[in-house]
Amino acid sequence: MDTVRVLAPSGMLGAGWDHATVERGIALGADVISIDGGSTDSGPHYLGAATAKTTAKAVARDLRSLLTAAAAAGIPVIVGSCGTSGTDRGVDWVAGIAAEVMAEEGLDLEMARIYSEQDAAELKEHLDAGRIHPLPPLGELTAETLESCTHIVGAMGHEPIVEALRAGAQVVLAGRATDTAVAAAYPLMRGMPAGPTWHAAKIIECGGQCTGNPRAGGVLATIDAGGFTIEPLDPTVACTPISVAAHMLYETANPFEMREPAGTLDVRDARYTALDDRTVRVEGSEFHLADQYTIKLEGARITGYETMSFTAIRDPRVLADIGTWAELMRTMITQRVGQTLGLADGEYAFDLRLYGHNAVLGNLEPESGPPREVGVMLLVNAPDQPTATAVAKVANPLMLHLPTPGMDYLPSFAFASSPAEVERGAAYEFVLNHVVDCDPTGLFRTEPGEKTSA
Repeated sequence: MDTVRVLAPSGMLGAGWDHATVERGIALGADVISIDGGSTDSGPHYLGAATAKTTAKAVARDLRSLLTAAAAAGIPVIVGSCGTSGTDRGVDWVAGIAAEVMAEEGLDLEMARIYSEQDAAELKEHLDAGRIHPLPPLGELTAETLESCTHIVGAMGHEPIVEALRAGAQVVLAGRATDTAVAAAYPLMRGMPAGPTWHAAKIIECGGQCTGNPRAGGVLATIDAGGFTIEPLDPTVACTPISVAAHMLYETANPFEMREPAGTLDVRDARYTALDDRTVRVEGSEFHLADQYTIKLEGARITGYETMSFTAIRDPRVLADIGTWAELMRTMITQRVGQTLGLADGEYAFDLRLYGHNAVLGNLEPESGPPREVGVMLLVNAPDQPTATAVAKVANPLMLHLPTPGMDYLPSFAFASSPAEVERGAAYEFVLNHVVDCDPTGLFRTEPGEKTSA
């Protein structure tokens, strides 16, 4: 093929889009539809609990848009990081929704599921052989850390996806994958050069984010031997050299380089040229193969159980010195939990955040002066849910009425809910940020999905 056109409808399956933009991409000659199904952006819960941040109805709506369009055009659909974190459960969840959609629409498509979840015992063999290495800021990995994870995934490159496509899959549902691998797989399989392909994949990973209006829909990337072009799928939206080049700043430590399992994308010599008022041409991208192929590991484990309470303060005397009030609150909670529950500091933890007063930046906040109102979030973490809730209940009267030092009356604050204590269940943390030396497909398993016909 002289060119390959990749349609990226959005940055994430389940986010929604205007189906007309997908139809326009098909009319422009799209050869493949690719979309990311997840991310680590929303924190460790989704990997730790193997659950999705999107609702099934939103995923079904988006899959219906993609599968009907792709079936009519005779092109494949690739979804990566299914179910948000790419666990095996996430892949099966999306596959089940896809099967229902295809049955309802009378579609007859071959589906492949690629699993990326990893077994801790098998990873310990790699660890013992010296094949697992830390990425900053984490240190050396231990077997105990692997065993503590509820779920571990490996972020696949394009190779397992290519294998599934070559085996005849028309719908590829992949576990955890790099965002770019999802878009790069089909062009690389069709012989497009690695530099332009990986660069184009990076630019379109978030759909319309590389345009002047990210809310308006996705983009179409046309890759050829010398580079690639980017065109928005909404005819009222434009790409500019700045909007396209700027996406290399997104989620990269170095704006000129991006590491993939097989090597490194290098865009130092890339040139961005406006072909017209809404289309951009990019040339000069290179891809340098690594001496060793590596797969990034992601793992999460339970750190305890959380209960949250939220109250709002409008009292001007409290707000005039809200920092002093917060310090008193921390002291009083600690004292009363010790007196009432007999818990020492190491047996639980809590975080007090003042939304409206430095909750985001903390001591880095440049603004000064008293806020007009503050939302106070108490987040308690304990080894079990009853203990976390008990701590929050001990703090309840303080969250409702604690006066600031020197105040000669009892203030009243406003809880956001009744009951005030909201049990959040298990809390998770990421504990793996490591790579393992391996071959491109050895850590992944591909299984056919059920073929669904009318």
